Order: sequence, then C-alpha cells, then structure tokens
Amino acid sequence: MPQPADPIREIHGLAPHALSDEILRSAQPLVLRGVVAQWPMVHAAKNSLQAAIDYLKRFDHGGMPVIANVAPPEAAGRVFYNEDLSDFNFRREKVPLAVMLDTLRKYRDDPSPPSIYVGSTTLDTFLPGFRDENIVDLGARDALASIWIGNRSRIPAHQDVPDNLACVVAGRRRVTLFPPSQLQNLYIGPLDHTPAGQAVSLVDLHAPDYQRFPKFAEALQHAQVAELEPGDAVFIPSMWWHHMEGLEAFNVLVNYWWRQS
Repeated sequence: MPQPADPIREIHGLAPHALSDEILRSAQPLVLRGVVAQWPMVHAAKNSLQAAIDYLKRFDHGGMPVIANVAPPEAAGRVFYNEDLSDFNFRREKVPLAVMLDTLRKYRDDPSPPSIYVGSTTLDTFLPGFRDENIVDLGARDALASIWIGNRSRIPAHQDVPDNLACVVAGRRRVTLFPPSQLQNLYIGPLDHTPAGQAVSLVDLHAPDYQRFPKFAEALQHAQVAELEPGDAVFIPSMWWHHMEGLEAFNVLVNYWWRQS
C-alpha cells in the first residue's frame, strides 16, 4: 500500500473522563493513545478472543438481528462495488449477534476467510449496559454511540458530517485520513447508490490505479495515517475523509458521533 506522508498527531496520557473541549473541537485529527485502555472491554480483548466475545455476549439481549455484510474471500476484505458499479461485492444477512460472533471465532485461523463486517450498530439498542461499564465523558454533547465488529476489512474513504471519536477496543486498525479539500482528488462514486449510506472513494488504497485516477497521487500528499491498538482512539473532525481497515481476525470499534454545527 502506498504510504501517506504524515502520521496523525498523537496525544498520550489522557483518560476518558478528562477530554477537553480543545481536543473535542479540534479542526485537525488526533490520535489519543491509550485513552480507553482501562475499559473492561479492552481488558477482555487483550486477554483473549474468547474473553472479548464472552464480554460482548453479556450485554446481548438477542431480541433483534444485526446486519452483517458478507463478502467472498477474493474480496480481500474490501467492502465495495462490483466491476461495473451496478451492485456491490457483498451480500447483507440478518443474523443474531451471538451467531455472528461465533462465526468470527470459527474463521479466526482460516487464511482465506469470507469477509464478515457489522457496521454502525447502535450500541444502546443492541448492547444495553455496555456504556455503563465502558465510559467516555464527552461533556454536554449528545453523542450517538455505535459499535463495529468484523474480521479483516477495508472500508473505502468516506466522510461524515458529525465529529467522530472512534475507539479501538479489540484488534488493530489502520486509519488513513484526507482533509475535506481533497474531495476533487478522491474520485467519489455514485451519490445515490452507496455501500453504506455515504458516497465513497473509488480508489483502492492498497493498489491505486494512477492511469484511471491520476489525481489521487496528490491526495496522498495530504493524507495522514495511524495504526491503532486496543485502547487507542482517533478523533476525526467533521467532513474529513477516512479509510478504515481492520487488521486482525477479530476487530471491534466503538465510536461516538456528535454535531457542532
């Protein structure tokens, strides 16, 4: 994969109950190393995959299925379109959360598993009580908390209007960010036919086709990147493009969205 030029600025030594407005209103992205390292979920994940699954199952009421995006092994984890953009390279399945977790465990040591990815699932609806034990203080911000679970995955660069605090609680993730000014160099796909609601960059970050997407080379000159371990978080300001990769056989991220304007 081409290497973006700059690392995301890092801040160390923060606690989840002591995030200042200066951080949460930053116009630039920030990596907050170890900010949620003391969460019980993070401790479980560092213990073992089974401990992480057991911890999540404690809060699963089983009352409704999650939506799992499932792609064949040849997709190599990339959640994307088919060749002519007429459809997607994955299918959506409704499955109980416990079944999805057990399926990820089953494929843990498979060298070429199907890609399984549950995105943007409302935390309080599907795992009530999780936030009571895994706390982050965002002040008066009315944040929507979501959980993302899967094996190795690549989510194309996209942007969101809200600010975003994304906390890695199991596995590792690589995040690559582009400022809003790089819109013209990211080759955004269809606006009304998207993999998950937001328009995405058509460029494969692992293998950019510079003949088809020549201006992407300029976008890379403005990119910022970080690899996040369990307990780390990244603050992504509103409208920054972000490409997210799950790097392990089991990855869990909890994020918080809120709007300042």
